[in-house]
Amino acid sequence: MPPKAPKMRPECQICWECALPYQTGWKCACRTSSQSPETFIFLRMGFTENGSATFLSTGNPCLDFLFHVVPDTPPQELLQRLKLSWKCDALTTIELICNLRGVRGTGKSEKEGFCTAALWLHNKHPKTLACNIKAIADFGYFKDVLEILYRLLEGHEVRKNEKEKWMEKKREGFLEGLKEKKCSSIPNGKAKRLREKTLAKANKFLERYTEDYDFQFLYDKVSGFFANALWKDMELYNEGKFYELSLAANVGRKLFPYDEYNDLEDAHYAYRVRNRLRKEALVPLHKVLEIPEVYICANKWEEIPYKRVPSNGKTTIAAGALLPHEIIASLKDSTGPEVAELQWNRMVGDLAKKGNLTNCVAICDVSGSMSGTPMEVCVALGLLISELSDEPWKGKLITFSRNPEFHMVKGKTLSEKTNFIRRMDWGGNTAFQKVFDKILEVAVRGNLSEEQMIKTFFVFSDMEFDETSASPWDTDYQGIQRKFKKKGYYKVPEIVFWNLRNSKATPVPSNQQGVALVSGFSKNLVTVFLEEGGILSPEA
Repeated sequence: MPPKAPKMRPECQICWECALPYQTGWKCACRTSSQSPETFIFLRMGFTENGSATFLSTGNPCLDFLFHVVPDTPPQELLQRLKLSWKCDALTTIELICNLRGVRGTGKSEKEGFCTAALWLHNKHPKTLACNIKAIADFGYFKDVLEILYRLLEGHEVRKNEKEKWMEKKREGFLEGLKEKKCSSIPNGKAKRLREKTLAKANKFLERYTEDYDFQFLYDKVSGFFANALWKDMELYNEGKFYELSLAANVGRKLFPYDEYNDLEDAHYAYRVRNRLRKEALVPLHKVLEIPEVYICANKWEEIPYKRVPSNGKTTIAAGALLPHEIIASLKDSTGPEVAELQWNRMVGDLAKKGNLTNCVAICDVSGSMSGTPMEVCVALGLLISELSDEPWKGKLITFSRNPEFHMVKGKTLSEKTNFIRRMDWGGNTAFQKVFDKILEVAVRGNLSEEQMIKTFFVFSDMEFDETSASPWDTDYQGIQRKFKKKGYYKVPEIVFWNLRNSKATPVPSNQQGVALVSGFSKNLVTVFLEEGGILSPEA
């Protein structure tokens, strides 16, 4: 009896390589994978903005969320990818939400995207969000959980609306002489309006707390988290372990239970615990932690401990939470290039302690589609990779251009280096395969061995490559593989596709070995590649 024909889908055809059906207009994954046919996935194909063939998905919704969600991703698109990711793997999606906010080596440092995802999680799975409050604070910082509560009360767009109102008041000259005003000089009418506004907000919270069980559950979890953290801080303070303090916020009711004040009315009890919280907890903790605001309020400017000034504040000395392009942007600040230079060197030094990048080169795309922040990030991350790389590739960059070339970054200071990169010939387009043609040309001319060949390429781009493929449905990565093998380099360099702009273009599927897909503006993900990690894959 002849074997049964595979069950056909609507508008399907049989793949001539694996004899499995795939939908017309799509591409059978067997042509991009070394895995067995049983694991094949069907991936939708399309074109980049410049006409090059591309996948429109990796085939893994969680990986799509990681790769495609960047700071300029519209909220609706983020939510759509979030829903698909949750349906695929809820636990991984929670980790991806935390990764969005992660700072200091734990994620993308993307606050707005994180808030959008957190509010969706509260609306769809409220207890899941509430029970992960500690993890959220660990990835970001304590105020993030308060921000979630605030946006639940005032609406997701509250920060945007507040900023617009502030800018309008600023245009009207509202800020003139504001610093010279004192609290006592506020007109009675305005003071009354402020009190009424505060009372209205309190009533709004009380109504939401009493009528919305999910909000009440979340609020209680948040207040309990802060109270527990403050208890631990007080214990550490009493034991003299000042350097282990975390400085939680208040929530005095949980810190000083009502049992100690049985003879007081509730309103007076609240007043007493707030006063006690300030005197017995916050004041000594602020003093030990050397909070800059304590010295600012006391007008003791000369005594400010500058090591305690935050990364992104009035004086930028620390570098932990700053993004590379933010440091470069601060070269124009009033603090001058000296502070930015120190921050950059500190960042490179901290990353270098975790390992080196062996035989790695950054490919920077600053074509027209990368204008604005993505281009600034591309320059910053490209420079960072060049400084972390070992010889002989240390200090070198490759640019997308009609005629791509290797460039040795020149300059002694950060300002000189960034100016040199900006002046390099970019060519204005994204000829992706021409870059690898140039690399092969240099390797063949220099008779480089497999061991001397570049091991990893970091491609900083929006993935909107130009059409240079030989066949209509041949992706750029497949073309690169074919060219390297033709020149005798059977170990194709691993590629890290680093997405910097909201785009649907996807260079490889999730089952493609030798490739990693990452995105965002943070340097944190660089640490993943600082150690020997074996063969890369998008899902690793």
